[in-house]
Amino acid sequence: MSLDLTMSGPDLTEALVNVSSVSGTEESLADQVEAALSAYGHLKVFRHGNTVVARTDLGRAERIVIAGHLDTVPLNANLPARRAEGLIHGLGACDMKGGVAVGLRLAATLAEPNRDVTYVFYDCEEVESERNGLFKLTKSNPELLEGVFAVVMEPSNAVVEAGCQGTMRIEVTTRGERAHSARSWMGVNAIHVAGEILARLAAYEPRRVPIDGLEYREGLNAVGITGGVAGNVVPDLCTVEVNYRFAPSRSEAEAEAHLREVFAGYDVVVTDSAPGGLPGLERPAAAAFLQVVGGEPKPKFGWTDVARFTLLGVPAVNYGPGDPLYAHKQDEFVPEAEIELCEQRLRSWLTDPA
Repeated sequence: MSLDLTMSGPDLTEALVNVSSVSGTEESLADQVEAALSAYGHLKVFRHGNTVVARTDLGRAERIVIAGHLDTVPLNANLPARRAEGLIHGLGACDMKGGVAVGLRLAATLAEPNRDVTYVFYDCEEVESERNGLFKLTKSNPELLEGVFAVVMEPSNAVVEAGCQGTMRIEVTTRGERAHSARSWMGVNAIHVAGEILARLAAYEPRRVPIDGLEYREGLNAVGITGGVAGNVVPDLCTVEVNYRFAPSRSEAEAEAHLREVFAGYDVVVTDSAPGGLPGLERPAAAAFLQVVGGEPKPKFGWTDVARFTLLGVPAVNYGPGDPLYAHKQDEFVPEAEIELCEQRLRSWLTDPA
């Protein structure tokens, strides 16, 4: 079975939503995507696990990448799809089968784009990084992701959100000495010692970093705290979990060095890290894209797979139909008009004189 890529973008979105593809169960949808794309002679189609890559090979001066993930978060009584008042409701409609529909339509119908295009439809974006199909492709076949610019079709209200913040989580630990709480002077309370960590966080002034005309705001916040032994024991250990969101101009190594400076004197352990993604809006392909899309690009506050392209030297933006505030919600939806608008703009970018 394969999908009909000649149907309208909204109709194709509905069809995609109705193929359940919770992370780890994308095989059926990947099979249908592969079969549908393989019917078009202007595309070279590759399969890597449940990731499908389709490429034009026209010898154009530039190659760009359009990418979208096939998976969704778990079902929440929101299938099958439902359409009402110009909206498509259902699991994954917003995040991001509307965007996938746009990519599939472009792949099928643009036989002679002005730039060579690589379309990537990948699995397991909504779960841990090591399962992410795009991440796996960067390790197994990075040449398939080469290009001068990439568009990741994450929902963005059909507005360009350029690059993305990096993210790092650390644990900052204080140590004390246990004692009976009735004789607390015999010990050192590690939770009380952690007050200085919280004071440093409260006094911290995050940077605002201009990149390509956009202002990326950073953030440093306590997101968890653990400590305590029993109701009558002075605790000897307390750990504050801190999340740092940093501008994409700062590397992971620089982010870690900064955090160790902020929390000098304490035990600091990095527990999770991902680099930011540079917007690359000065690139000719990006400039042409922005000219067609119009409006004012915005910085992306949050982390997305555009960062994976940055690691490969490919600047990227987020651009797709749907409001990201509705992603993962039971009542998520995507406006039909935004699906059509995104397709029209991308089509213009890829067919206007380069």
